[in-house]
Parts: sequence; structure tokens; C-alpha cells
Amino acid sequence: MIMRILGEGQYEIAEAHLVRLNQLDTALQSAADTGDGAAFTAALSALLDAVRTLGTPLPDEAITPSDLVLPDADTSLAQVRELLSDDGLIPG
Repeated sequence: MIMRILGEGQYEIAEAHLVRLNQLDTALQSAADTGDGAAFTAALSALLDAVRTLGTPLPDEAITPSDLVLPDADTSLAQVRELLSDDGLIPG
């Protein structure tokens, strides 16, 4: 699986690591659902750190479609909610 961290790059993730990454994603989703900005920031940081640690960085010159795109570490809960609003990224 190829994961992209916005503004950073892509990582190839072995299937063996998906269970752990899904656990971290569940914590991130829970924080987002409750609107807890501090917990969201901590969960996003943990998920991104795991992708960096468990994944193999792809070279910048490699053009590979990403299976999953993650926001960068500075993205707030409010920004994610805005991106995922009913209008989506492209209104209309």
C-alpha cells in the first residue's frame, strides 16, 4: 500500500503493518468524532510517526498513485472538517 503524507512524500507500507496503522486510525477517528482537538493532534502525530517508521520512503521522482493520503502534522481538526464538508474539495 502506498500512503502519502501531504507536503512530505510517499511511503510504501507492508501489509503486515496495516493492523497497527488501522488501530492508530481508529484513535484518530474517535478524536475527530468527539471534537477533541488535542486528542486529534496527538493521534494524527502518532499515525504519521508510525507511517514514517514502518514505511519505506519512495523517491521524490517516483510518480506512483497513493492508496491513502494523510494530512500533514500541522493540520487541525477544524481544517480536516472543512475539507470534508458537504461541498467537498470542489463545490458544485
